[in-house]
Amino acid sequence: MKKKLAYSIFALVLGLGVFSACQKEEITDGKSKVEIRMTDAPGSFDAINLDVKEIILLSDDEPYVFPVTTNIFNILDFRIGTSNPDILVASGEMPAGEITEIRLVLNEGNTIVIDGKEMPLQTPSGQSSGFKVKLTENPELLSGAAYTLLLDFDAAKSIVKTGNGKYLLKPVVRGITAATTGLIAGTVLPLESAPEVLVISGTDTVGTVPHAETGAFTVGGLRAGTYSVKFVPVAGFKDSTITNVSVTAGQIKSLGTVVLKP
Repeated sequence: MKKKLAYSIFALVLGLGVFSACQKEEITDGKSKVEIRMTDAPGSFDAINLDVKEIILLSDDEPYVFPVTTNIFNILDFRIGTSNPDILVASGEMPAGEITEIRLVLNEGNTIVIDGKEMPLQTPSGQSSGFKVKLTENPELLSGAAYTLLLDFDAAKSIVKTGNGKYLLKPVVRGITAATTGLIAGTVLPLESAPEVLVISGTDTVGTVPHAETGAFTVGGLRAGTYSVKFVPVAGFKDSTITNVSVTAGQIKSLGTVVLKP
C-alpha cells in the first residue's frame, strides 16, 4: 500500500488565488499542481550561492522536469522562522500519483563566501543526473490538488573542505511535501437535471459540471476551510444547497450522491 501524505509543520500558506467569480477549475484533470521551494539549515559561512538548473520528480519511474525560474541565490538568506523562510525555485503540474524520488540538478556557477572571500564550489563528477533528495515519505499526489515541496538544504553538511583548501558542494537536502489544497467530490442525480455545481466561500465561487453519463463531479484546488455547495439544475428541477462542507488540504471531501427534486 502506498504511503499517504504526511502533513508537515512546514506547510505554507501560498495564496494561490484559487477563486475568482464563477471561474472554472484551474488544475488540469488528472494532474496535481506543485510548487518547489528551498530553505536552509544554517551553516557558519557568509554565503552559499546556488545555481540550480532544474528539479526532477520521479513517479512510476517517469521523470518530470521542473525548470528553475530563479537566478543564482544565496540559500543562507532563506531560513524557517525568519522573514524570508524560503524561496520559490520552480512550479508546474505533473500527473497525480506517488513521488518516488526527487533530484536536485545544479549548474557550475555555485560559490561560497567565507570571511568576505568568494570561492568556487566544485561538485563531484558524474552528477549530471542530479543529487538525490531524502524524502520524509513518498507523497501521494491527488488529482486536482496543489502541493508545496520544500527542499531543506543543510548548509553545514553540504560543504566539504578539501586538503588543498578548496571547497566541494555535496548537497544534503531533505524533501518535505505538504498539501495546500483539497477537493470536494460526489455524484448528482438524476442525470437529466444537468446542474452546474458551485462551490462558494463568501463572495467567491468556483464551478464545474458533472459527468454527463455518470453524474460524478470533482472540484479541486480548494484551500482548507468551510464551503457551501450549490446545485443549479436545468428548468424542471429545484436548486439545492449543502452548507458547512469542511475541506482539509490533501483530502477529498465526499458528498456522496445528491438527488435533486423536480
